[in-house]
Amino acid sequence: MHISIKSLGKTYENGKTALKDINLEISNGMFGLLGPNGAGKTTLMRILVTLMEPTSGSVLVNGEDLQKERGRIRSMLGYLPQDFKFFTRLKTWEFLDYIALLAGLKNRAQRRNAIDSMLTQVGLFEARDRMANRLSGGMKRRLGIAQALIGNPQIVVVDEPTTGLDPYERIRFRNLIGDLSRHDIIIIFSTHIVGDISSSCENLALLWRGEMAYSGTPDELLGQAQGHVWRVSASNEQLEDLKRRHAVVTTIPSADGWIIEIVAELPDGFEGEIIQPDLEHAYVYFMENRKSKGGH
Repeated sequence: MHISIKSLGKTYENGKTALKDINLEISNGMFGLLGPNGAGKTTLMRILVTLMEPTSGSVLVNGEDLQKERGRIRSMLGYLPQDFKFFTRLKTWEFLDYIALLAGLKNRAQRRNAIDSMLTQVGLFEARDRMANRLSGGMKRRLGIAQALIGNPQIVVVDEPTTGLDPYERIRFRNLIGDLSRHDIIIIFSTHIVGDISSSCENLALLWRGEMAYSGTPDELLGQAQGHVWRVSASNEQLEDLKRRHAVVTTIPSADGWIIEIVAELPDGFEGEIIQPDLEHAYVYFMENRKSKGGH
């Protein structure tokens, strides 16, 4: 599978531009789409799953125009939106049965087997008779992935799937996505949380105010932050001053105050040591540079 996005733009009726001249190539595997809230990620996702039409540009799926082949390409898609809702009067298996029927699984026995297999994969088999709207937040997200995958789609889009989850469920969800991903399908993982994609995506893109800020591998992004991530010590009195002057990534209490990781050219009067950046450091460094250069 291959998705080619060319000069894509979206302007709403109120004049707000959500996307501007987006060019992106997405191939099989896990693809991360990063950006702060309001960057245009959800707009792009909704265009990709045919729920919204672009104002300009095109999306090609295996060389076919998304707008001209909406029905056929839609049958290849699985989608977990950020605001995913359940039918309040359906049990967990009943909800998945309804989605499977919509996905084209007409044979009742085959559908039941597919449902049981999927519920097992996402760790919900024991909750199959529980009302879907009474599941925990993490369970609802896992059921959301199950409904996105039940029709064996070739392209899966998940939009901000870990928002509101506790750290344990966030890690569990990330691992689940990684386990379910296959090399012959595309999984697009849209998030503003860097840790959600740091260990699972071979390629990623950054959106900033509706524009493409970066597209490439995580390692290439890490390389840009090399030599610009510092670990410094600061007292309680110095902490607020440090936060005003630098982009602070983490703060860890210490016996004498705080151990702080910052991204900066130099730590400006604070004693520090250069450390190896991780993807979160690199993301913050890239975005801070873009802000300082007046990026849109």
